Amino acid sequence: MKTVKRCAGIAAVILLAGCKKEPVSEPKPAPAAKIETPAPAPAAPVETKPAPTATPAPTAAPAPVGNLLKPATLQEKAPDTYRVKFATTRGEFTILVTRAWAPLEADRFYNLVRAGFYDNTAFFRVVPNFVVQFGISGKPAVSAAWRHAEMNDDPVTQTNKRGTITFAQTGKPNSRTTQVFINLADNGRLDYSGQGFAPFGLVEGNGMNVVERLYEGYGNDGGPDQDKMESEGTPYVKKGWPKLDYTIAAAIVGSPDATSGKKVQ
Repeated sequence: MKTVKRCAGIAAVILLAGCKKEPVSEPKPAPAAKIETPAPAPAAPVETKPAPTATPAPTAAPAPVGNLLKPATLQEKAPDTYRVKFATTRGEFTILVTRAWAPLEADRFYNLVRAGFYDNTAFFRVVPNFVVQFGISGKPAVSAAWRHAEMNDDPVTQTNKRGTITFAQTGKPNSRTTQVFINLADNGRLDYSGQGFAPFGLVEGNGMNVVERLYEGYGNDGGPDQDKMESEGTPYVKKGWPKLDYTIAAAIVGSPDATSGKKVQ
């Protein structure tokens, strides 16, 4: 899914960062790996890895870029558990992250959320009964900064059941960056496909009611190209795929938001 790219596309390889290389595509240049199943299945979240080379519907002010342009400065260790509240164009949902499940992913997600990376980003790949993939910045400069900020793989300790969130990858070892996907169904095959997708958190309570309402009309193959999302940003996405839903903001629940100094209660 990177496309569940750095982070875009998830069906059999959605999770393969489509995770650029991410719940949650078949980007180029490298073809996404296919997961063998008795019947055809969507590619796992794949994050595409392109060669180096406006504002979404929400009215919230864009988070300042700040340290997002310097991935090496965002290396804080996450708490053992923490919650992230997402405000979206469909409502709110909260994710409970358990660091012991996948420590490297939990740390990366914690730092990205606090720096505002997931604010005003598109849910660019929504495959019914499979995954929701997101995690490509709407700002080309930010995407460029994170394009090669890969982290090492975490071992898979939890199954990709409905409601879990996982980083997407490209199909190569140690290729996760920023794309993530949320499982819309029990996708246990993703525990073993390719390098294996390691869940690090779970959508709490009735939050999946919101996640499952995210616009799915473009399907597995009809969404935006991940490489162009990175190079052209939000205007490219909104022009070609106006019905996609977006995050408005994401913040650690009960903790100061690193970009605004406010709290999401």
